[in-house]
Amino acid sequence: MRSHSHRIFGCFIAFFMFGPLVVRGQERVVLVQTGSSMPEPLYKSWIDAYHKETPSTQIRYMPVGTGESARNILAGSGDLGGGDAPIPESQLRASNKPVLELPAVLIGIVAIYELPGVKGELKLTGPALAGIFLGKIKAWNDPALTRLNPEMNLPALPIHVFHRADGKGSNYILSDYLCKVSPEFLASAGRGESPKWPVGQSFQRSQELVNQLHSTPGAIGYTELNLAVSSGIRMASIKNAAGDYIKPSSQSIEAAASVGGGKKNDDFRVSLTNALGKESYPIASFTWLYVPAVAPDPERGKAVASYLKWVYTSGQRIAQEQGYATLPAEVLSRVAAKADTVR
Repeated sequence: MRSHSHRIFGCFIAFFMFGPLVVRGQERVVLVQTGSSMPEPLYKSWIDAYHKETPSTQIRYMPVGTGESARNILAGSGDLGGGDAPIPESQLRASNKPVLELPAVLIGIVAIYELPGVKGELKLTGPALAGIFLGKIKAWNDPALTRLNPEMNLPALPIHVFHRADGKGSNYILSDYLCKVSPEFLASAGRGESPKWPVGQSFQRSQELVNQLHSTPGAIGYTELNLAVSSGIRMASIKNAAGDYIKPSSQSIEAAASVGGGKKNDDFRVSLTNALGKESYPIASFTWLYVPAVAPDPERGKAVASYLKWVYTSGQRIAQEQGYATLPAEVLSRVAAKADTVR
């Protein structure tokens, strides 16, 4: 299956990367970007807005997933990629192509659930969430959940676990958090884009998971905050490292980045999950752009650099307008400076 998708992707790349096109007397560049499906709505908004300002550059976005996007960029396919996890060190070492990993915006992974007729706001701890995804907590009226939610009348309803398919960045973010708060999850499922889920139904795309959860009483899953908000799905508050139950929001995600993302260097492969601070939402992360440091074709490299400069100025304003948590000013200045080195 993967070889077939690679052939299709290769044909797509060859078509759009054969060289700049001349349109109405001016040179037009068509860039190819791959990446995660979670920030796809934002990236498409960016692409549309950028093309209106810079008609000579078009960008085609392919939501192939975090793992696939990283492999494509390291193999020299596509102009830029993206994902919700740092590229594994083993893959970076095996490649001879230097790639920059640049935070684009901040995202939060939220626990979503469907409990028709049950009033109140669900509260979960990290160990309780790990117990659910390990299949240890099987019903909503389990004492591990009722103790956390005495004001809710949790029913004797089986818990249906939904998770993403292998190779997805949302898996990495959630598993990174659960591995920090649950030694059992670390030992059994592990951290990564493809955890060893012992239970649950798998979904390729976030929207598919959300749609199925909406129609499945007793279901629990996870997705990106903005998708959850736009879908009208219920979200749990999660107990953070300071011991406070925090609702997911752009403000609580930004709080996590302000605490955990302020390293004074240009290595942005930092984990923001379970960050310190009373206001920090604990399942927060950067979403990264994977960018070749030097493009094979100078004109394409120049077009990528121009787009990145826009992303870290006008693009951040658009992201904020759409409800995303944007990069803290101190992080943004360092990311923009790093992006300016792309050639």
